[in-house]
Amino acid sequence: MSSSKKDIFMVIGGSGFLGRHIVQQLLDRGDIVSVFDIVQRYSDVPFYSGDISEEEQVAAALRKCGATCIIHTASPPAGLSDPALYWKVNVDGTKAVIAAAQSVGVRKLVFTSSAGVVFNGTDNIDIDERLPFPDKPMDAYNESKAKAEEAVLAANGVNGLLTVALRPAGIFGPGDRQVMAGLYQVYERGQTHFQIGDNNNLFDWTYVGNVAYAHLLAADKLQEPVVATDCSKLSPQEEAIISYPLPSIEHTTRGQRIPTSEARPLGPYVTPPPNADKILAAFTQPVPPKSNRPVVRSRFDALSDTSVLRMKAAANGTSPLQVAGEVFFITNGEPCYFWDFMRMVWHRLDSIFPEKRAQKKRAIVLPRVVGMAAATASEWVGWLIGKEPTFTRFKVTFSCVNRWHNIEKARRVLGYEPIVGVEEGVGRMVEWWQAEYAAGNHKIAHK
Repeated sequence: MSSSKKDIFMVIGGSGFLGRHIVQQLLDRGDIVSVFDIVQRYSDVPFYSGDISEEEQVAAALRKCGATCIIHTASPPAGLSDPALYWKVNVDGTKAVIAAAQSVGVRKLVFTSSAGVVFNGTDNIDIDERLPFPDKPMDAYNESKAKAEEAVLAANGVNGLLTVALRPAGIFGPGDRQVMAGLYQVYERGQTHFQIGDNNNLFDWTYVGNVAYAHLLAADKLQEPVVATDCSKLSPQEEAIISYPLPSIEHTTRGQRIPTSEARPLGPYVTPPPNADKILAAFTQPVPPKSNRPVVRSRFDALSDTSVLRMKAAANGTSPLQVAGEVFFITNGEPCYFWDFMRMVWHRLDSIFPEKRAQKKRAIVLPRVVGMAAATASEWVGWLIGKEPTFTRFKVTFSCVNRWHNIEKARRVLGYEPIVGVEEGVGRMVEWWQAEYAAGNHKIAHK
């Protein structure tokens, strides 16, 4: 298939949270798309019902729809207590998708992995794609995602299939029945004044529409990799990718100008500097869209000449600065303090339920060690009475660690830039939840 020919898409898991946003973005730009899932939620899109772990069922659907590109988002939600289900869907299911794609002759496979595949409960601070999987996975969900990702990347270039894996972090937005449902339960119970940990830990949350957009970029740019014959120097294309200055991401913080000798606040002075009016005027003007500052890298940088050449040599001339066979972290590029995100959601809910705003209580901050002790007790009680605990050690760990990621590779190679900021995304999510509540679906959290 030539690179100029439009793909025909099948979204596996297209009835799910992320899948529905991907399908809608494909429809919005006029693409041909169908859905493979176990739940039918469409009236305007061809739908194929089937078991993802059954290769022939997937292959039959691919033949019927004529797909040239698969976007595979199907997965059970995190936090379930059945490891076998994760293995069946995420590992066996993904291997069945790969085999079906190869047997039918599908050209592209974009896989939704998870940023959690490298998380083991300790701090992840500005990590990039070089970080290996931990020796001990955090849980069954992330272990199964890691195994599936390995299978997807190993399949790149085999039997004509090109593959890529995306690792989104902390997805939220309209249609979310995990993050928003949990936060609404806490809000409804009047427990928003509890905080575990000191809230000094930065955390990545990613708006679902941005994650969907990244999947479309990956699909569009998933092409046959170029293999270099000379691994001792960067190609002109590689130089171009890593050399231009990236703009800062300011959807929520708004534009921030960095003072320079030619544009700065004047501050106190006895005698004004030369061209004082010009210097101050330059600083108060709108922030320029692009910086003219040079890109300076150390040899430890993931995209320094040294790092790129080392990775290219290890891959026998295949550049890491392309899409096929690569993995990319996808976030909003706006890490925020963990509890600040929660309070942003609860503050929005206050505008819907003003009577609850008047009932605000003084914040109670519990040290992490106290939270872990309480969570351990909760898990024991749940085990004794045969009920799934709602408060767990995993949740305490999750809320107290630094967990944010470097997305420079995605920005430079995929051309990814988050479109919707965290603040706006929270507003959209709460507006959607309000519509659900108004429609009488406010007990959706318990379904």
